[in-house]
Amino acid sequence: MTSVIFFHVFCIAFTQNFTKAGEQEAARCDTKAQLKARGCGEEEIISPNISIKPEKNVSLSKSFNQQEPVQLSPQEISLKVRPGLPITFNVSFKRVEGYPVDLYYLMDLSYSMKDDLANVKKLGESLFQALKEITEHAQIGFGAFVDKTVLPYTNTNKEKLLKPCDEEEADQQCQAAFGYRHVLSMTPSEKEFRNKVKDQYISGNLDSPEGSLDAMMQAAVCGDKIGWRNSSTRLIVLTTDAGFHMAGDGKLAGILEPNDEQCHMEGNLYIKSSEMDYPSVGQLAAQFKKHNIQPIFAVTNNMEAVYQQLSNMIPKSEVGVLSSDSGNIVQLIKDAYNRLSSKVTVTHDNLPDDVSVVYKPICKHPQPSDNEGICDNVSVGEEISFEVTVTARSCMERKSFTIRPLGIKDTLTVTLSTNCECECEVDETNHVHCREKGRVSCGICRCNDGYVGQFCECAIGDKDERSLRASCQRQNGTECENRGDCVCGRCQCHRTEQGSYFHGDFCECDDENCERFQNKLCGGNGKCNCGTCECNKDYEGSACQCKKSLEGCRTLNGSECFGRGTCKCNRCECKEGYQRPRCETCLGCPDPCLTKLRHTPPYILAMFKSFCDSLTPDCPKPPDITAIIGGSIAGVALIGLLILMLIKLLIHLNDLKEFKKFENEKKKSRWAEVRYRGSHHSQHAQQAQDFFMFYSTT
Repeated sequence: MTSVIFFHVFCIAFTQNFTKAGEQEAARCDTKAQLKARGCGEEEIISPNISIKPEKNVSLSKSFNQQEPVQLSPQEISLKVRPGLPITFNVSFKRVEGYPVDLYYLMDLSYSMKDDLANVKKLGESLFQALKEITEHAQIGFGAFVDKTVLPYTNTNKEKLLKPCDEEEADQQCQAAFGYRHVLSMTPSEKEFRNKVKDQYISGNLDSPEGSLDAMMQAAVCGDKIGWRNSSTRLIVLTTDAGFHMAGDGKLAGILEPNDEQCHMEGNLYIKSSEMDYPSVGQLAAQFKKHNIQPIFAVTNNMEAVYQQLSNMIPKSEVGVLSSDSGNIVQLIKDAYNRLSSKVTVTHDNLPDDVSVVYKPICKHPQPSDNEGICDNVSVGEEISFEVTVTARSCMERKSFTIRPLGIKDTLTVTLSTNCECECEVDETNHVHCREKGRVSCGICRCNDGYVGQFCECAIGDKDERSLRASCQRQNGTECENRGDCVCGRCQCHRTEQGSYFHGDFCECDDENCERFQNKLCGGNGKCNCGTCECNKDYEGSACQCKKSLEGCRTLNGSECFGRGTCKCNRCECKEGYQRPRCETCLGCPDPCLTKLRHTPPYILAMFKSFCDSLTPDCPKPPDITAIIGGSIAGVALIGLLILMLIKLLIHLNDLKEFKKFENEKKKSRWAEVRYRGSHHSQHAQQAQDFFMFYSTT
C-alpha cells in the first residue's frame, strides 16, 4: 500500500509570463496561496509531493513455531521527502510468545569464588527449569575467566602458574592460571551442562580486579564458537565478586596494543590475553548492541555500585546482587530477564548526515528519551507502536538507515530520497516565448548555444559568454552583485522585496538600506539614494534626524560657534582643540592678551578686559621638526667646536708658559758664564800687577 501526503508548501508556477520585467525568476517559488493571489491558476502550479511507501510489510507473528518470527513491522520502507519538511510513519512491535533464549553463564574462577563454584555445579536442574518457564526453546553455555597471566596480575613463577591457588589446602584441586576459557557451547542438555561444570576448578591471580571485560568481549564476537542462534534472546550472565580491568590497564604489564574487538579463540582459550589490552566499556557496549546481547551482572553486594555504573553505560543491561554463595542466582536471572524483556527500546543506526529522527512511543507506559523510543512494562504478546518522524535538511538520493529494538534481531530498513527538482515538462522545440532561440522549462527559457538572456534575446556573436558576463562584474567578481541578470553584457536589475528596483551599473545600489531614525528610513525627512540619505530642505544629519537651526550654536557676541566650528544638528562641531558646547575655549592654546599684557598693571588690564574678551586666541603652530633636528645638530657641532678650541687654547697657553720658563733658564745660564769669565780676567790682571810691582822694586 502506498500512501501519499500533500502539504501546502513552496510550489513552482510554470506560467511563461508570470514574472514581470526586472523580477527574479525566484518569484515563481512560493506557497500555493501566494501564487494564486498573484493570478497563477491551480493547473499552472507544480507542487512536488512527499510519499511513504512500505516495500516489505510482513505481519507480526503471534508465537514461535520453529520459523523465523516477525516482531517488528514494517521491515522495509521508502520515503520521498521535501528538505526541511518532516514526514511521520508508525512502527509496530510485539514480543513473540515462546521466543528462544540463549544464556551464556560466564563465571569468575578466581580463588574467592570457591564457594560459589560449588553451588553452580548443583544448579543445572533449577536453572533449566527456570528457563523453561519462559520458553521451551532454551539453551545454556558456560565460560570462565580469571585474568591475564602476566605480572602484575598473575604470579609468573612457573609453579604458581600451574597451581595459583592458596597452598594452605594441599588437597584442593586447582587449575592453571588462564585469562578466558570457553567451556561449553550452547546446549539444550541439562546433563551436558552439569558434566562440564562439574569438571571446573578454582584458579587464582594476584590483584583484585579481574579480566571480565576480556571474557565478555570474546563471548560476544566469537558467535560461531559460543553457538548463538540467529533468532533468540541472547543473555550473558556474569558472576563475580571483584571489579574489572579496562582499556589502559594493560600498560601496567607493558601491553600497549589496543583491543581490536575480534575473535581470538584457539582450543577454547583466548590466545591474545597476554598480547592485547583490555577492551574499553564503549567497545564492549558497541559489540553487545551489534550482536543483540543483553548482559546480566550478578555480583556481590560490595560490587553492586561499581557494576551499576557499568550498566548505565551499556544499554539493555541489568545488575543483580548475589548472595555470599550464589544460592540466589536462579531467581536473580529470572528477575533480570523479566526486567529486560518488558522494556522495549527502539533506536537507529547508520543515520545519514543532515537527517534527524524523533520517536514518540504509543503504549501504556512510555518513557521520556531524546534519541530513542522507550516503552516499559510491556508484556509478552502485547502490541505497541512508535510514531517515527524523519526530517531531511538537504537534498539526497537513496540514503538508508536502520531502526531496531535493542536486543532484538528484527530491523526496519528506511530508504530516504528527497524531492528537490520540479517535474516540469520540457518543450523540445524553439519557443516563441524565447524568441525562438530556446526551449521552455517550468516557464523559464533554456537558451540555445550562442544566445543568452531571460528570453534568449541576446546573441553573443563573436564574444564568448564569459567575456560578456565579466563586464557585469565589479572587483569582487560577483555578477550584478547577485541583484540582477547579465543581459548582453549589461546588468538588468531585479526588484527589491519592497517593490522598488536595485540600480547602478552593477545593481550595487538600493534605496531601502539607509540609516534609520526612530525606526524610519532617513527619519521620514528625506529619501534614500544608494545607501545615503538625501534630506528635505529643513532637515540635516546622516539620518535626516535634525531640523536645521542655529539657536544652539549662537554665542553672546552673536557669532556662530565663535567662528571656530560649524553648526550641525543645532550643535557646534568645533575645530581641533576647541571645546563644546560653543567652541569658546581651546585647551593648550595661549591667550594673546595675557601674553602681551603679562607685565601690565591690574588697573590697565581692567580697562582692556572687554578688548581681550573679543580677541581670538590662536592655537600655537606645531613645532618645526626639521628646524629642531637641524638646530640640535648645529648646536652639538658648535659645542664640539668650542670644546676643541678651548682645548687648543689651553694647550697653547701651556706651551707659552713652558717657553717662558725655558727663556728664563737660558738667561740664567748666560749670566753665570759672564760672571765666570769676569772673575777669571780680574785674577790674571791682579797677578800681572803684582808681578810688575815686584820687578819694579827690584
